[in-house]
Amino acid sequence: MSVQDHSNPKTLVSTAWLDAHLRDPDLRILDASWYLPTESRNPKAEYLDRHIPGARFFDIDEISDLRSDLPHMVPPVEKFMSRMRAMGVGDGHQIVVYDGAGLFSAARVWWLFRLMGKTDIAVLDGGLPKWLAEGRPVNDDDPVIRDRHMTVTRQNQMVKDVTQVARASKLGDFEIIDARAPARFRGEAPEPRAGLRSGHIPGSRNVFFKDLLKADGTMKDAAGIRAAFEAAGVDLNKPAICTCGSGVTASVLALGLEVIGKRDHSVYDGSWSEWGMYADLPIATGEA
Repeated sequence: MSVQDHSNPKTLVSTAWLDAHLRDPDLRILDASWYLPTESRNPKAEYLDRHIPGARFFDIDEISDLRSDLPHMVPPVEKFMSRMRAMGVGDGHQIVVYDGAGLFSAARVWWLFRLMGKTDIAVLDGGLPKWLAEGRPVNDDDPVIRDRHMTVTRQNQMVKDVTQVARASKLGDFEIIDARAPARFRGEAPEPRAGLRSGHIPGSRNVFFKDLLKADGTMKDAAGIRAAFEAAGVDLNKPAICTCGSGVTASVLALGLEVIGKRDHSVYDGSWSEWGMYADLPIATGEA
C-alpha cells in the first residue's frame, strides 16, 4: 500500500488496496449494484456478465423485509443471517462492497452490515467503473461458497422510523440531512416513485450525495466532506438522521459522516418513499 493510499477497511478502500488483497483467504467481496427503475439496468445480469473475481451478488431488493410495502427495508435479523450464510459471508471476514455506478448503492450495504453490528466492511472507492477504467481483472466465474457462521448484534440507534423522525423534525434535536437532488428536495421536480408528494421533511438540510464525491466518482477527503455538510448549514455537533428517496443514498451521507469521524449518525429507513406517501405528515418546499 502506497503512502498516498488512505484506505480504511472499516469505511473506504481503494482499487489498489483491493487488487493487492484479492487472494486474502478471509476477504469477501460483494457486488451490491442497484439502480432506479428509470435507469433500465439489470444489476444481476450485469453481475453474471462480469464482476470482480470472487464477488458474490448482494440483492438489495431481496435481502430486505418483503412484508413491507416500502422498497428494500431492513430485513429481519434472521433473514440477514441466513442469506449471508448462504453466500459464505460470516464472522472473521473482511468485506468489501462495490457497485456498478461508482459509489451509490454499495453504501447502503455497508450501512446495513454496520446496523447488524459488523464493522469489518468497507466500500470500494469509485466502484466497478474505476476498477474497469484501471484495467483490473474481472470474470464471470461463480464464487466458491463455504458456510461461515455470522453473529449479529443489531445496533438499533443506527436506524430511525417515521415516528422518531417526526419527533426530531418538531424538536430540532437532530440534524435531518436529505441526500436527494436539490430540485427534488425543493419540491420542484417530481419523485421517481408514483404517488408521492414533492418537498422535504420540515427542518431538514439538503446535502446532495454527489456533493460528497469527486469528478471521478470517488469520495472527497475528510476536509471536502466536512465542507459539503457545513455549506448546507448542517450542525455537525448534533446527532444526524440521513434520509433520501428510499434509504440508499442516505447511506452515502452516513458513510461520509463516518469518514470524518462522526459516529452519531442514523438512516431513516422509510425515507421519502414513506414520508411522501402520507398526507398527514407535514412537508416543506423551497430552500431549507
